[in-house]
Amino acid sequence: MSKTLGIGLAGFGTVGTGVWETLERNGELITSRSEVRAAVKRIAVRDISKPRLKSVPTDLFTPDWEQVVADDTVDIVIELIGGTTTAFDIVAAALQAKKPVVTGNKALLAERGRELFALSREMNTPIYFEAAVAGGIPIIKAVQDSYVGNRIQSMVGVINGTSNYILERMTDAGYGYEEALAEAQQLGYAEADPTLDVNGWDAAHKAILLATLAYGFIIDADKIYVRGIERVRAIDINFAKQLGFVVKLLCVVHEHPDGTIELRTQPSFIPQSHVLSSVNGVFNAVAVRGDTAGESLFYGRGAGKDPTASSVVADIVAACHNKTYDNSHQGFLPYKDTGNIMDIEDTETPYYVRFDVNDEPGVIAKIATALADAGIGVAGTHSPVNAEEPDADFVDMVFQLHTCKFGLLKKTLKNLESLSCVNSRPVVFRIENLG
Repeated sequence: MSKTLGIGLAGFGTVGTGVWETLERNGELITSRSEVRAAVKRIAVRDISKPRLKSVPTDLFTPDWEQVVADDTVDIVIELIGGTTTAFDIVAAALQAKKPVVTGNKALLAERGRELFALSREMNTPIYFEAAVAGGIPIIKAVQDSYVGNRIQSMVGVINGTSNYILERMTDAGYGYEEALAEAQQLGYAEADPTLDVNGWDAAHKAILLATLAYGFIIDADKIYVRGIERVRAIDINFAKQLGFVVKLLCVVHEHPDGTIELRTQPSFIPQSHVLSSVNGVFNAVAVRGDTAGESLFYGRGAGKDPTASSVVADIVAACHNKTYDNSHQGFLPYKDTGNIMDIEDTETPYYVRFDVNDEPGVIAKIATALADAGIGVAGTHSPVNAEEPDADFVDMVFQLHTCKFGLLKKTLKNLESLSCVNSRPVVFRIENLG
């Protein structure tokens, strides 16, 4: 016997309309599979006069989110407005009213999860957030449930579609950064203000949530290393191609043998032979390695109305089960008080370093000597060659460096900037060993 539960939506933009359409289109299928029936009872929107889907009764709309939470016919609250202020108030109010929450708000949980998960525990009322990471890919449930018997050794992912599309166009079409960004905005793949996508923080928030699930403690955003794609240039894309790599905005989560957690987000060189190099456009992928399961790849659409709505609806069903069968708390709760995030300066990889240098004798020797004196090995040196102008002056020199600590590299490069032959701050990319 199915029981109807009332749903309150806070926000009715792209994802909210996708949730309505999915429930309308597949409602009977969902009920057949889950033995629960979800019905939208109230919808909070900022502008009540804005035209909406004709299939939605106008009396469901309200400009006051508090009416949604307080409505006795609403059993489960869905937060889809974004941001970390009003969204926090909505989620907190719903939890205090003992109404399970479904959200796709990765920034909210990454930045204010400590408060919200504590309230979730106190009220014995769960928060579900599958849609917060990688759109329609069920990565949250996989990490939380399917890997429950595994020590998760690493998670490496391409989990921001906007940056991924921009880098793909720079690689395949030869665009510069600004041109690729403009195209992404024109096609709707990038927001008018793309800051959180291109500066790496959208992906970093998702990585924080994955690491929190995997290792059980709340991670403060100010403890992780985040760099975006704003400084990636065509010359770096071309060098990557020549050297057998692809540039991707990569999130790396890795547990070291001593229990410290390496957590960073930055554009990186990854081998063209690795499966993540073929994740293109707005698609996302996460490679998860467990000590029992080995490595698995989760791949799919990382954003968009329908993929994200799919994850929201899956969480709605889980929340309905919680309410219907009066189960104990089924969402995620931190199970460790604290953990140790590795200092970024202690992390180690090989590196690609590009120097803007003067064309003068001894440049390579000066840089190589400084690196050697610091104990950093050089795997190779390269300079661009223009077949049409073989006698043209080169202005950049690339060094491939062996594995060393990032802190040592930073210190050494700072000293190299003082050389008269080096014109500006060197550009650094990590070369990831994903084997």
